[in-house]
Amino acid sequence: MRVEHIGDATLYHGDCREVLPLLPKHDLLLTDPPYGIGFAAQPGNYRRKAGQAPETWDDETPPDWLFGLMREKTDAQIIWGGNYYPLPPRRGWLSWFKPDGPPSYGHFELAWTSLDIVCRQFERSRGGAKNDQEAHPTQKPLILMRWCIELAGPVDKVCDPFMGSGTTGVACAQIGKAFTGIEREEKYFDIACRRIEQAAAQGQLFEPAPQKQVQEPLV
Repeated sequence: MRVEHIGDATLYHGDCREVLPLLPKHDLLLTDPPYGIGFAAQPGNYRRKAGQAPETWDDETPPDWLFGLMREKTDAQIIWGGNYYPLPPRRGWLSWFKPDGPPSYGHFELAWTSLDIVCRQFERSRGGAKNDQEAHPTQKPLILMRWCIELAGPVDKVCDPFMGSGTTGVACAQIGKAFTGIEREEKYFDIACRRIEQAAAQGQLFEPAPQKQVQEPLV
């Protein structure tokens, strides 16, 4: 297992099924696991021209027990693709609406959360997401991951066991959060290291969103 320390980030090149049990508890899990739909095995014309070969990491969903472990290891959870997994009913679902989504793609994606909030929707085009130096077939927009962290409230340590190209870690570097990421695919692990190192070198670019004060009802 390879471990890299970059600023406030600790990155593990390994299988999260083996690494996650060794980690301390974190404030927030923010992750985007494989959906099990074989998306990576069928790159579109644009990706094939860019050199993207078929990959198998999205052929199956993670085992059910792993979702239980992720919840045990974190105080709060935001799991993109939550509609694909056996997670308990919750009210605080998130949606990423893509106004320019082609007919062959879903027009929105869902995230299951443990947050005690009403449902929230984020809108950003898929074209806009490409401005984030897209390096992974299912990479989420950087601004989306910052939005998720801010919705979670006051958190200091964020964990992403399916780090991919490191977008969650870049968001943490930009808003001053400690980050732990795990990625099994070496190609994407190396990309994540470069992106997070660049973000850490730039320093904190965004102040965390101010937390709203909730007035307690008079008794």
